[in-house]
Amino acid sequence: MQTTRPFVMTIAGYDPSGGAGVLADIKTMEQLKTAGLAVCTAMTVQTESECLSLDWQPVESITETVQLLLKKYPVQAIKIGVVKDAAMLGEILEVISGNNTGIKIVWDPVLKSTSEFAFFDLDTLQQLDKVLDKISLITPNWDEYQMLDKNNLFEKSVCSVLMKGGHRKDRLGTDILWNNGVEIPILPSEESREYTAKHGSGCVLSSAIAGWLARGEDTETACRKAKLYVEHYLKSNPSLLGYHS
Repeated sequence: MQTTRPFVMTIAGYDPSGGAGVLADIKTMEQLKTAGLAVCTAMTVQTESECLSLDWQPVESITETVQLLLKKYPVQAIKIGVVKDAAMLGEILEVISGNNTGIKIVWDPVLKSTSEFAFFDLDTLQQLDKVLDKISLITPNWDEYQMLDKNNLFEKSVCSVLMKGGHRKDRLGTDILWNNGVEIPILPSEESREYTAKHGSGCVLSSAIAGWLARGEDTETACRKAKLYVEHYLKSNPSLLGYHS
């Protein structure tokens, strides 16, 4: 069994293009010198530019796999990506907390794709107030943050929030971290015109944060280091599929 690297688990969808979901997460975790484990929540038919369909995996299969891996490996952090609704997220979190309450959990709330393909059942948003307290950090983009904030979910939870600034029009690229009630700007490390949009950049960021948390960094430091990783990823080439290095 692997013992020299901390274990990190991703619970997310399978994207055959490799740009997002569990494949992108595992690539990121490998680069950060952590041992990645993956549990698939959904199978998609897609490329980096369009998503045609999605098939959800049975929640029983998801939770059984999570349970099996947690019993076998000393997982330090978990990144959760696309989930069907609040109920599926709640069942996953219940299994995690039942095995180890000390695991750092990062949830990237993928509500819909850039191409407007809907993932999360928005009718269950209000039910999230029952589960957010079990999450260490949530990483919504600008649009997702507005939607969640509109439902007053952050007022009801003590979890930290990293609002990603990639879709902002006023302060493009400036992320804001709310940690223990304190607002901390996570600024771009440099001004550059070399950045190009990448499919799955949110997946890469959240899995990088989980990786750094597993390596012992605090929330703010993990977010800053993950931001640097994503900046390199965005500059890796001009296409929608980035390179990990």
